[in-house]
Amino acid sequence: MPLNDGAVIGVDLGPGVRAGFTTRHGGVSPAPWESANLGLMVDDDPGRVATNRLLVQDWAGVPLNWGHQVHGTDVRLVDGTPDAGECDALAVVARGRGAAVLVADCVPVLIADPDAGVAAAVHAGRRGLLSGVVQAALDTLIAHGGVAGRMRAAIGPCIRGPHYEVPAAMQDEAAAILPETACTTVDGTPGLDLPAGVQAILARSGVARVLDTELDTAVDDRFFSHRRAQRAGLLTGRTAGVIALV
Repeated sequence: MPLNDGAVIGVDLGPGVRAGFTTRHGGVSPAPWESANLGLMVDDDPGRVATNRLLVQDWAGVPLNWGHQVHGTDVRLVDGTPDAGECDALAVVARGRGAAVLVADCVPVLIADPDAGVAAAVHAGRRGLLSGVVQAALDTLIAHGGVAGRMRAAIGPCIRGPHYEVPAAMQDEAAAILPETACTTVDGTPGLDLPAGVQAILARSGVARVLDTELDTAVDDRFFSHRRAQRAGLLTGRTAGVIALV
């Protein structure tokens, strides 16, 4: 059963790179995870999650490493085994391999240098972003032959500043580290614009070609949203940012 049209939003990161962001559609999980839940820690049946992950792997065309995101800065090298352990970024430095990071409002970032044959999938939540997870992923790719000026990046579906309300003190703390994250929500309250922070880090690091999907998980029900589900008192699943060197 291949994934149907619209189950993955593909992005062009160069020749030999397969990259995209999954939606919640095209899997086998019932409500409330309906239907392509890829997360193992949200009370869905592990067998169904395994099936959903295999569907995504078939789309990628290579074996995928899946990490357990912990809002840190650890970067793991993809080694061809399915479970990468606790990490918030996965670096692919050999062809025929791929990586996936799980999200449900946090920012999935995909980065590739096709000429060097290196790529990374990054989970950039508030804590990880402010602690330097995007820079850590870039540093790892550069250590394996990547060049920032050649890299391409994509920012996937995530909660956007207009709907990411935070306490004023949390906004101040974030802005002291990454000023571009400070914003005002649609309700006129303090907010955080994490994609703007990602954009700023990539630009300062020399990555000029950045595609932003501009999709907002807070209001787009094609994607899982932890905040939206929490407000409704429901469980929710996880989508993924996926990148592979083929």
